[in-house]
Amino acid sequence: MPLKSDQVFHRVGWLIVIAIPTIFLLLFFLWPVGSLLSRGLGDWGRAIEVVSQPRTWRIVGQTIGMALVSTAGSIVLGIPGAYVLYRLRIPFRRALRAFVTAPFVLPTVVVGAAFRALFDDGGALGFLGLGQTTAAVILAMIFFNYAVVVRTVGTMWASLKDMTPAARMLGAGPARAFASVTLPQLSPAIAAAAGLVFLLSSTSFGLVQTLGRPGYGTLESEIYVQTTAYLNLDVAAVLSIVQLVIVAAALLVSHSLTSRTQRALKVAPSKALAPSRQDAPALAVTAGALVFLALPLLALISESLKVQGEWSFHNYRLLTEAGYGVASSVTVFEALEHSGRIALDAAMLALAVGVVVALALSRRVASSILAAGQRLLDGAIALPVGMSAVTVGLGFLVTWGARPGVSLAYLIPAAQAVIALPFVVRSLVPLLRAIDPRMRQAAATLGASPNRVLLTIDIPIMARGLSVAFGFAFAISLGEFGASAFLASPDYVTLPVLIERLLARPGADNFGMALAASVILALATSVVVFLADALQPRGAKGVSF
Repeated sequence: MPLKSDQVFHRVGWLIVIAIPTIFLLLFFLWPVGSLLSRGLGDWGRAIEVVSQPRTWRIVGQTIGMALVSTAGSIVLGIPGAYVLYRLRIPFRRALRAFVTAPFVLPTVVVGAAFRALFDDGGALGFLGLGQTTAAVILAMIFFNYAVVVRTVGTMWASLKDMTPAARMLGAGPARAFASVTLPQLSPAIAAAAGLVFLLSSTSFGLVQTLGRPGYGTLESEIYVQTTAYLNLDVAAVLSIVQLVIVAAALLVSHSLTSRTQRALKVAPSKALAPSRQDAPALAVTAGALVFLALPLLALISESLKVQGEWSFHNYRLLTEAGYGVASSVTVFEALEHSGRIALDAAMLALAVGVVVALALSRRVASSILAAGQRLLDGAIALPVGMSAVTVGLGFLVTWGARPGVSLAYLIPAAQAVIALPFVVRSLVPLLRAIDPRMRQAAATLGASPNRVLLTIDIPIMARGLSVAFGFAFAISLGEFGASAFLASPDYVTLPVLIERLLARPGADNFGMALAASVILALATSVVVFLADALQPRGAKGVSF
């Protein structure tokens, strides 16, 4: 039976829809990353030489070791925090949850600057001697990832039926009841959080660059050094492959355990409990964690307002002037303008592609071939989540950057759009999948064509989440550092890149400007995230920071 003209148009339209994200991913992700990987594997002799060097294994050990310690610290502090903030009925619980989440939305260079302000000489805790040490980097990783554990474990804990009273009636003490009853129920969430924290810690390029001492870095910082300082692109490509293997393994474990957690969360939520004397240890640990989270932020703000121990707005006044040395050609406000323009372009590009992908992934299809295509597209969109931004940036540098006439002004937004795209898709797909199929069936019964159904039902409902998706993409791009560090030119740098360069230069003015600029970047990012979260449709379960 021949197809009607509107059916033919509908199918051709969907082919075009699928082609758009496919071409985007091929040009701006698969080609740059694939070219980088093939460059690393092109000369097996050179690759084996790089991998067999003791320096490479030392850096691999440092990367994994720092990520493991950070993961352990985040878990130890985060589990009591999850219990207190999600299981107990305490004053200002919602405000405390928001405060705990705040560090996670900050750009990594801002977190690095905050810990520099806290631990460097002259800082509130400078007497500890932790300035630019590995311990400072690990503490910053815990600071950044504490919210991941609290939210992942806490959300599940709030949904579990409390079996502790039954265990206590059978003679188990508080510790034994927790270990034998509650902990096994929470283990999927804890494991999922640990996998995600390890992934984030092993790719914390901004923290290592701003806090780590020279000569003691991670794979990402070594890739950056080999590229920018020694121009050893072949070595950097091999190290990118090694780093990709570590990230891929962590991503697979995290994805598997997260799926288990989501299945385990399908239970009825339980009521919050009033704190008791037995909760004193958890309350004490959580109070200490809240102080730990507050100290770097307070140090960043206070030190940005001081010059030689005296309160002053001198550092902020310098933001309108060019810095010194490497930052001499661009003022901080000019860099902020660059970041805003790039973030706007990246967010619009990610949104344009993300809307198409969300529509394609949310359709209920009967054909097994189309279902397989959806799974393939979904997997392809998720790839940038597990890919280091450093790898993406270096891939752009060796492909698009090597082509004459290609401006860096276009490369940075494209790279940031690739990084933000998965978050845009994950914020829109839940809205579309929540549409009752009977609405589409009713419209079709009344004579609406498939395209008419799309225009009158799907797109208006999806429009409610466009501001959220745009806000997420804009915030991610505004604070992105890894890819931009490779692609920024001296006269067109983003604010995160300029902050890192100011921190790396000697001089009190450069350091003060970096702190003041970090405060402004943190404020801008927080405002964008707050507005995006406030505009999120009530009851939506999209992506949140």
